[in-house]
Amino acid sequence: MTAPTRVVVHTDAVAVAEATAARLLLAIIDTLTVQDRADVVLTGGTVGIATLESAAASPLARQIDWTSVHAWWGDERFVPAGDPDRNEGQAQAALLGSLPLPEENIHRMGASDAFGSVEEAATAYADQIASAGVPAWDVLMLGMGPDGHVASLFPGHPGYEVRGVEALPVHDSPKPPPTRVSLSLESIRRAKRVWVVAAGAAKADVVARALHGDLSLPAAAVRGSAETLWLVDAEAVAKV
Repeated sequence: MTAPTRVVVHTDAVAVAEATAARLLLAIIDTLTVQDRADVVLTGGTVGIATLESAAASPLARQIDWTSVHAWWGDERFVPAGDPDRNEGQAQAALLGSLPLPEENIHRMGASDAFGSVEEAATAYADQIASAGVPAWDVLMLGMGPDGHVASLFPGHPGYEVRGVEALPVHDSPKPPPTRVSLSLESIRRAKRVWVVAAGAAKADVVARALHGDLSLPAAAVRGSAETLWLVDAEAVAKV
């Protein structure tokens, strides 16, 4: 079962980030009232990182027992640790570094200076998911590129079609850097809540195509079992 898509429109990118941050923190609070831990998949990108910065500044963040929260990633660039292209470094600076979040709760995807190949890094992340016993992500956030990609699943790229794994290696990404690790579509669709976060007129064409069900676009295929939200600004839905 998957949840139907709902679209929430905000005035601009700043409003998208601020509202999504509040929504994220409330979802974590709600989750921890009914279970012992919350597993959250973070995203990068301009609006994604702005969302994390807004979350760090919110008074709601102080109401959360962060020792019960686990942070994961939808994708990562297979470059050395500390490289500015890595999503995890941006998230660390925007949010994670300001929280009392235990290091063992931060599940970073492997870097190129720690693994001999991207295949090894993807396998290690899949093993980490399995060993953590995550039945389903509680919240999984995704940015969306102007080509309709989410995580590192690109239209027409072999990774979009991969099944039967939690995480996969990505070669020859249409967007640099070319080598990455990504959650699979199956793993994404295992989430309880899937949120696609997008803003700006440059996304308008592809937002319209995705919301009208063009499954050549990975963004059109993502769903959550309990909730599927597109959190967008007015410019991004101008052509829907």
